[in-house]
Amino acid sequence: MSTPRRAGGPWRASVLGSQLAELLRRPGRLLTTGLSVLVAAFVVFATVMAQQIAMNTTIDAFRGTPEAVSLVAAPDEDAGTNLSAAALRRIRALPGVAEAVGRVNTGAPIDGPYERWLVLHSDPGTGPLSQVRLVEGDYPSRAGEIAVNRRAAEELELAPGTRTTLLIADRKDAEKTVKVTLTVTGVVKSTATADQMSGGYTTDAHIGPLADLPGYQHVDIRAKDGVPRGELSRQVRAVLAETSPGATVRSGGAVRAQEAHDAVSGDLREVFQLLAVFLAVAVGAAALVATSAFRIVFAQRLRQLALLRAIGAPQRRLVTALAAEGALVGAVAGSIGVLAALGAGHLAPSAARLLADRELSAPGVPVPQAVLVVLGTVLVTVGVVLAPALSAARVSPLQALRTAGTLAGERRIRPARLTAGALLTAAAGGLAALLLSRLPEPGQQDYDRDFALLVTIASAGLAFLALITLGPLLVRPVLAVAGWPLRRLGTTGKLAVGGVGGAPRRAAAVSVVVALGVALVSGALVCLACLSGYLARTAAVDAPADFRVAAGAEGLDPTVVRQFAASPQLTHVTGYRVLTVTLGDREFDVADLDPDALPTGKDIDTVTGSLDDLGPGRAVLASDLADMLGVRAGDPLTLPSPRGDLRLTVAATLPGKGPLQANVLVAPKDLDRMGAPAHPSGVLADAAADGFAARGKARRALESIVTARVPDRDDVTIDVLAETRDSNREMVATMGTTALGLVALTILIAVVGIAATTGLTAIERTREFGLLRALGLGGGALRRTITMEAGLYGALGAVLGLSLGIPYAWLVVRVVVADAPLRLPAGQLVLVFAALAALAALAGLLPARRATRVTPMTALGGTE
Repeated sequence: MSTPRRAGGPWRASVLGSQLAELLRRPGRLLTTGLSVLVAAFVVFATVMAQQIAMNTTIDAFRGTPEAVSLVAAPDEDAGTNLSAAALRRIRALPGVAEAVGRVNTGAPIDGPYERWLVLHSDPGTGPLSQVRLVEGDYPSRAGEIAVNRRAAEELELAPGTRTTLLIADRKDAEKTVKVTLTVTGVVKSTATADQMSGGYTTDAHIGPLADLPGYQHVDIRAKDGVPRGELSRQVRAVLAETSPGATVRSGGAVRAQEAHDAVSGDLREVFQLLAVFLAVAVGAAALVATSAFRIVFAQRLRQLALLRAIGAPQRRLVTALAAEGALVGAVAGSIGVLAALGAGHLAPSAARLLADRELSAPGVPVPQAVLVVLGTVLVTVGVVLAPALSAARVSPLQALRTAGTLAGERRIRPARLTAGALLTAAAGGLAALLLSRLPEPGQQDYDRDFALLVTIASAGLAFLALITLGPLLVRPVLAVAGWPLRRLGTTGKLAVGGVGGAPRRAAAVSVVVALGVALVSGALVCLACLSGYLARTAAVDAPADFRVAAGAEGLDPTVVRQFAASPQLTHVTGYRVLTVTLGDREFDVADLDPDALPTGKDIDTVTGSLDDLGPGRAVLASDLADMLGVRAGDPLTLPSPRGDLRLTVAATLPGKGPLQANVLVAPKDLDRMGAPAHPSGVLADAAADGFAARGKARRALESIVTARVPDRDDVTIDVLAETRDSNREMVATMGTTALGLVALTILIAVVGIAATTGLTAIERTREFGLLRALGLGGGALRRTITMEAGLYGALGAVLGLSLGIPYAWLVVRVVVADAPLRLPAGQLVLVFAALAALAALAGLLPARRATRVTPMTALGGTE
């Protein structure tokens, strides 16, 4: 009789060799498991890339310092002078300087009957320090030439080849202006905030005659490769000490960091906090997908592990070999997933420019995050492998040699698991209740949102762990409802429902993967809907129309308003009046503006009541006045006025101010009773069509009517409110693009999770399918049964995911943006539910085809 091998090198080699041989013998399992890990790593790192693209795009829109800038020289702020042209020449002559650009940002009115401005910038037009990209014509190369951005080209009708005259302040006499005629040579596109206004660009050599002060406001310096920044900084300081005493030199990185800090504040910071939350949840989703796939694979290999133990394989060597296998799969698949996400992230800006004409910033190469994702993938795969390895090492070989499928079909939940699920549910509910009891008030500044977000994530994580723990119990009631239509489809439907309900632990394992994907998708959609509603409401309050024509104390003559309404360049012309009243020691504006008269009125939501109830005898109150008076919809309200008190009923209260920052909205007849002037205080109007060109025509129409009909032109101002809306729309567009990308990633990981787990469970149930074939079930019927089961997994997961994702999305929005409206994109969520169920069914087609190709005798014999 042979002597068993000693625990040592030979056992290590034989056990590891058997594991590698098993992987090669069953490439389908290796491919499915590796693909799950690869996609998990891809999704996590792609989320990192999406977060960086969104942040860089937003920051670059507000940043004035290109990435290639090494040093920034600026004059002494207290001196009131710019850096001289001589200083720029000497800086360029330094041996370590590759390029230096003098920057000037100024503006000048355009000569003509109407008030129109052109913001002027100096830019080289090409090279690493340029902030513009030529899209039409040529960039200026001599004095008297200028390039304009698309907005100026369309709104001010400054196409290439046209000429325009600017009124430049006379440097000798500030009260005089000098006319400078310029030829437009091209159209450029800029990534900076300045491109949101009508802008003109030329080189630093030719910007001088157009600026109000000689010299440059600062100089951007790019160092040659290999030149130490410290040495170059000392050389630049020496030059400035002679030419511009008191001037400062800062590193380009420090300036960009300050610009990024100034840009990412307020609402933007809160939006990026939401992206950070999504990244944290994406990590959990990826780990769950990889865990589910590995758990099923190694549960199926329980027989093999038990056989190795039966022939004497030591427990330590068995665990080591499996850990090495998991580490290998995790490292390879994780690295491929990270590289794929890196490539996709760098292709995204080009794709956005080509497909949607949108400028997205490059994400860079976040090496620390990439290393963390790969290491995390390895740790997850090794940790998941160790669980079945330790289980196989603890049970007896005879017990382990039983069919692994009996584990998945076990219906009973052990008391310890039930207790753990109850404790997790209680903890998640307790944290959520704590948050709900301490939610911030709108405008509250002393609320610790970072801590509240951490608590929200912790509560959501505990809730999902509770879902995993209690999944087998939750599957049954959901299946009773979701499976009812399938039972009406005959034998295959009943078999599908029975197959899912007969193995609740397996059904829960698959459905939980789908639930997390749906929770992420629904959470992203709900957050996007709420934030979009918040930004739309903000725009409706601050900029309810494209233009506002405001008059002095005398108001606008009604004939002027009628001419506005008759102009073909204008639409939605709405006059309004404003009366200031005093309540207590504070003044409030009462307006008779009808929100329904403007398209933006639909974006204004209410806290109590409805805007539809605004009418004679009824008023709409802003939040500050409603809180001060302690009233809500339906309560009586008394407003003082020059003609005595006016008694009204509150029709609605708003979450903030009303349109044009009004505190009270009333009907015109009620404002008449309060003694308001008969003539409108102002007029709101929209351009008749979208686009800068239509907006330019609309503005010129307003200006021509005002010039012709208003005796005192200086008493009337025309404000372009659409510029405020443009910046908000740009933010919504960037946020929407990012959200769509994140939604696509979550759908991808959910579908791959379904495909992997369905495919692996189909392999596990080969004997079960063989028995059904032996009992007379045809191949087509079996294929339909497996496909229906996969679709049912998707439906179960969708129900559980929606019930988890929607409430926590609302909670996150309420924590981050206290006065954001809570929106439910019902149509999109129904589409997500249907799409996930359909994709789940499609994911089951491949394992269904595989199962029908195995003969009953082969399946019952246990050899696939």
